[in-house]
Amino acid sequence: MKKNYFKKFNRNLLGLISLIYIIIVTLISILAYVISPDKSINANMMDLSLHSRPPLFKVKVINVPNNLNSEKFSQWLVGKQKVDDQISIEKIIWIEDELYYQPFGSKKDFFKKVPISKFDNNLTNSQIEKKYIKTKTFWLGTDKYGRDLLSRIIIGSRISLSIGIIAVLISLILGVFLGLLAGYYGGLLDTFIMWLINVVWSIPSLLMVIGISLALGKGFWQVFIAVGLTMWVEVARLVRGQVISIREKTYIEAAKGLGFSNRRILLFHILPMIVPSLIVICSANFASAILIESGLSFLGIGAQPPVPSWGGMIKDHFRYILLGKPYLAIVPGLSIMSLVFAFMTLGNSLRDTLDVKN
Repeated sequence: MKKNYFKKFNRNLLGLISLIYIIIVTLISILAYVISPDKSINANMMDLSLHSRPPLFKVKVINVPNNLNSEKFSQWLVGKQKVDDQISIEKIIWIEDELYYQPFGSKKDFFKKVPISKFDNNLTNSQIEKKYIKTKTFWLGTDKYGRDLLSRIIIGSRISLSIGIIAVLISLILGVFLGLLAGYYGGLLDTFIMWLINVVWSIPSLLMVIGISLALGKGFWQVFIAVGLTMWVEVARLVRGQVISIREKTYIEAAKGLGFSNRRILLFHILPMIVPSLIVICSANFASAILIESGLSFLGIGAQPPVPSWGGMIKDHFRYILLGKPYLAIVPGLSIMSLVFAFMTLGNSLRDTLDVKN
């Protein structure tokens, strides 16, 4: 049966492409600080002289070594605490073995000095230029603070995927637990749980998330919890309906006749039968969680600066659409759209593959 599922899914080209895209984005988010050009924490290396530069913008920089920067494994997970200073320049000149540079965008006759002690004393002037002066390319341009937009997009993928994972886990734990109880036991317990579901369902999701976020405070984990606490009702309703139909099956009656405990029947005889339905709804909830987090960040309630969030990046730059630099808002917008579309398409493909209606 499993082989038939795999064959059927592989024939769904759009679903397969969506799954591959989600896997690629997941790997990018895990290896974010390995592949990101800006390896500082939250990709927050600012240079106001480079603000709002277009894609493929290039500039010469002097990499001034930072002696406090040490190689640690944790920096590949959360970024470097202290990175080498990067000075954007127009040109350099040497005067009596002292290095002077013209800052990027400054007047032609304005120069600053870089202490030679910052560099390796054993190198000649030409060797210092070769080793420490590079041309840096901003593949997606820079934001209004002069930060690398590509790095912010890469690091921001962690927020979107994390919110989806945490929210789906919370909704699964609450929804499956309450749905199993309501559907299996019925009676007053079912009435109370359905009343609770209807109350939560009647409140707009975004409004409830905003209320919970304000109650818990602004922050990273508060948003995760708030989104998860608003998405369990769909799971609970689905599980309840599935359990009500399954509990009347002959094999459930047989299990009761053999003296199996209710917990065993729920965990080993009913729950496995509703897993395909849960997989489908989880993919849809994953997409919904990403959209809700993006909306919260756009409103300023989600992940707080300098943590990069795709919704927050749109909030910071949506005015630039009218200022001739729409890519600053379009790039994170396309990132949100493509990931949500991939999860929704994957959910539809899984629904067709698993044939949950039968």
